[in-house]
Amino acid sequence: MYMKKMIFLVCAMLTLLFTDATAKTLVVYYSYTGNCREIVTTLTSQIEADVLEIQPAEKGLKYDANGYALGTQLLNDIKANPNNANSYPDIDPVSTSLNDYQTIIIVTPLWWSQMAAIMQTYLFNYGSQMAGKNVGLIVSSASSGISGVVADCKRLVPDGKYFSLNLWINHSNHSNRATLIQNWLTAVNYNTLTSISETKTKAATTFSPIHDLSGRPLTEEPAKGIYIKNGKKMKK
Repeated sequence: MYMKKMIFLVCAMLTLLFTDATAKTLVVYYSYTGNCREIVTTLTSQIEADVLEIQPAEKGLKYDANGYALGTQLLNDIKANPNNANSYPDIDPVSTSLNDYQTIIIVTPLWWSQMAAIMQTYLFNYGSQMAGKNVGLIVSSASSGISGVVADCKRLVPDGKYFSLNLWINHSNHSNRATLIQNWLTAVNYNTLTSISETKTKAATTFSPIHDLSGRPLTEEPAKGIYIKNGKKMKK
């Protein structure tokens, strides 16, 4: 039992060593009506990813009231002066470090053919930290096309390595989101895009832990005597 525990610990340590932490994926989303939250739940049932929800600092605002008056005003403020931090609505503090991730998937609603103002705030604050990282974009809308949201994203994250395709999920196909997401992940070669390098993977899979009877690791099989290899007692 002791030897098995030792081997398990060694293998666990090797897994940590051979796994590049920056290969991880972060899904960042804002959801006003709940549609984006459902999309994220479906997405994370298909891939391994951490999730960060962006929240407005002022709670309970009705952005869609009076013909989307408040939401439109927020967008107009940003459009009037997109380089001024004061143009963007405040959001709750974010503690998640983007240094821990190589792939960022942004899930956002569309507001009047533009990216939701709350998500724009997050990307204004942190988009520069996504430079050189893989960036995917999923947009939820009622029926409008997403070209304006794509333009906002590329303005706020100009140096991201964007997926070859964006994903648009609208009201008419929201119920079919699982298939849409699966097809999108395949189309952008997500598994290849986010995989650990072949060298590291090969090294991790070919390692065979060898120990003496006291549990001390050996660099190679001894020429003579009893030793432990892959949890089994061996003798030469």
